[in-house]
Amino acid sequence: MPATKEQIRQIIADNNLNSVSDVYSQLKASFKDILQELMEAELDASLGYEKNQKGNAPTSNKRNGHSPKTLKSQYGEFQVDVPRDREGEFAPKLIPKYQRDISGIEEKVIFLYAGGMSTRDIHDQIQDLYGMELSAEMVSRITDRILPEIKEWQPRPLNPVYPFVFMDCIHYKVREVGRILSRAAYIVLGIMAEGYKDILSITVGANETSKFWLGMLNDLKNRGVQDVLFFCVDGLAGFKEAIAAVYSDAHIQRCVIHMLRNSFKYVNYSDLKKFSADFKAVYNAPNETAALSELERIKEKWGKNYPDAISNWENNWEDVSSFFQFSTITSSWYWNSWQT
Repeated sequence: MPATKEQIRQIIADNNLNSVSDVYSQLKASFKDILQELMEAELDASLGYEKNQKGNAPTSNKRNGHSPKTLKSQYGEFQVDVPRDREGEFAPKLIPKYQRDISGIEEKVIFLYAGGMSTRDIHDQIQDLYGMELSAEMVSRITDRILPEIKEWQPRPLNPVYPFVFMDCIHYKVREVGRILSRAAYIVLGIMAEGYKDILSITVGANETSKFWLGMLNDLKNRGVQDVLFFCVDGLAGFKEAIAAVYSDAHIQRCVIHMLRNSFKYVNYSDLKKFSADFKAVYNAPNETAALSELERIKEKWGKNYPDAISNWENNWEDVSSFFQFSTITSSWYWNSWQT
């Protein structure tokens, strides 16, 4: 049960907590005390009686002092006193005999690795946060544990139908053999009929090309995806043709985020907020007729100052307006999927 506000205030007052460092130190001390009490309770349960309360307990075994043990935890290193019994039968389950690291450090390392940190970054982060020294070799051994899971996840079978599939690319820099190189992570996100999101694929390539996307589309096909209603993509040259070659019946929907960003390049910073707010009336319109009407209104307001920002939508309207061909429910589903 969490502490009440009154209890928390009393803890702060009793321990003179004035900084984050003070709070951290208090948590460390409390954590140690709780572990100590839990081990004492374990021994009570093992012997069948509490300390100084043996009475007529049916056992000849007794307490036999404590052994110091240094533990590593998310609060740093500290010492506990592991209780012993005279007959050597007691084996703590909370902190097993040979366990000294109770921080769940492997899970933390994998989490940091998944966030894109290098082994050196992870080493420094663990050292700063937990005061624990973890070699780069140890970090590598821990992160290697997820490679079999990745290899199993990447080619897994997929659903036969996805109403929406979003395809995009993240560009980043990597250091290889002393050189800084550009890499592209191709990401395919599917929205299932139940409304759940599912990452279908993540593949790293040298750079973003329609040819590479064609290979990924064929991979989706080979893994069981038979039909897609909408592909939401950016304006990469050859993207439409690649999709049509594999999923000829699918509709192309240009990503509104990319469309807005392309228009923003032509708009002064002082006007961006108002310009962006006006465009909501276009892509939130109930039908295509209303959307075109709103686009015309925006053109009258902004077209003189930012003609290229408006023509970006006019020239790509066929792909921007695809979802208007369907019901309001379908359109709302698309926007909810895109916005979340």
